Amino acid sequence: MKKPVSRIMSMTVLTLAALWGNGTVAQAQTQAEQAPQAPQAAPNLTVQGSANQTGTETPSLDAYMLGAGDQISIITFGAEEYSGETLVLPDGSLSLPVAGTVMVGGMTLRQAADAIATQYSTYIKRPVVTVSLIEMRPMRVGIAGQVNRPGTYNLSSGEEAAQFPTVTEALQIAGGITPKADLRQVQVQRVQRDGSRQTINVNLWDLLMTGDLGKDVILHAGDSIFIPTATAVNPSEAVQLGAASFSPESIPVYVVGEVMTPGMVEVPPNTPMNQALMAAGGFNLRRARTGEVKLVRLNPDGTVSQSEVEIDLSQGAESASNPPLQRGDVIVVGRSGLASFSDATEDTLGPLGRIVSGILGLFPLFR
Repeated sequence: MKKPVSRIMSMTVLTLAALWGNGTVAQAQTQAEQAPQAPQAAPNLTVQGSANQTGTETPSLDAYMLGAGDQISIITFGAEEYSGETLVLPDGSLSLPVAGTVMVGGMTLRQAADAIATQYSTYIKRPVVTVSLIEMRPMRVGIAGQVNRPGTYNLSSGEEAAQFPTVTEALQIAGGITPKADLRQVQVQRVQRDGSRQTINVNLWDLLMTGDLGKDVILHAGDSIFIPTATAVNPSEAVQLGAASFSPESIPVYVVGEVMTPGMVEVPPNTPMNQALMAAGGFNLRRARTGEVKLVRLNPDGTVSQSEVEIDLSQGAESASNPPLQRGDVIVVGRSGLASFSDATEDTLGPLGRIVSGILGLFPLFR
């Protein structure tokens, strides 16, 4: 017995749809067998919305609202002349071949596919339309708190596929975190569609410890990120933070006085003091006071603090004698008593003083 025409049409449409969506003919036929009998007057439109070129969807892009500057791909099944990539214009519209202008600003991908299919329904029978986001428009976010360059930033999507930037990517753009950042209590403030404000708590320390990317919150346009100040800084944790991807690659510190190459050195954030001394060539053993150095630090409130640090090159970063450094720290290596006396003698006695100081300078070689 011959199958009804309506059933043959139903199987044909499902088979084509399955092939287009990377399915198989067998799957489409199974779906056709299980589907209820459709009336011969089929719905006018078939629409799809996809998050990227592979057709997979993510929760973030399901809710994404198209706007000026978004680059999208339109695929109209069976009509290549109506397919291609296009840009959402400043007024939120698209300029479509033949069909003309269609407004998509403020629509999701599915809603835009619906609007485009409706526009093409005059020219194509039962249009099947897929809309994919190729490159999203730059989104503006605010970043405040313990970052090196707080302010507002325009964040772009990834290079290979449309994807929302994350909190850690935003921190990188803002110059990275400071040594006093509390990564366990990061906050993202987000304005909802109804105007209410949502607070999202982010624990980036867990991300560092576990590598769980789910801790790295995806950002939306208009989000504000706040990095609070830690009440106490654990030296061992500070070193781990300095190696994080969202810390700056390097910070400037200054080593002055009796070292081999005094001046500015670039070191990773939270580098222990001993490493900075070695980066400056180490102590000038003939002149340096090697037992202690002075650490001068400019505080965020504009005050300057000074501390004497006893030096022990065998100590790790957890020791008080090898503290982690911050941007702009100054390490002052003083002169030994013998060097001070030698300099004073040279200034007082002139040429004879230089001879005496040269002799005195040999003493460290025999200690």
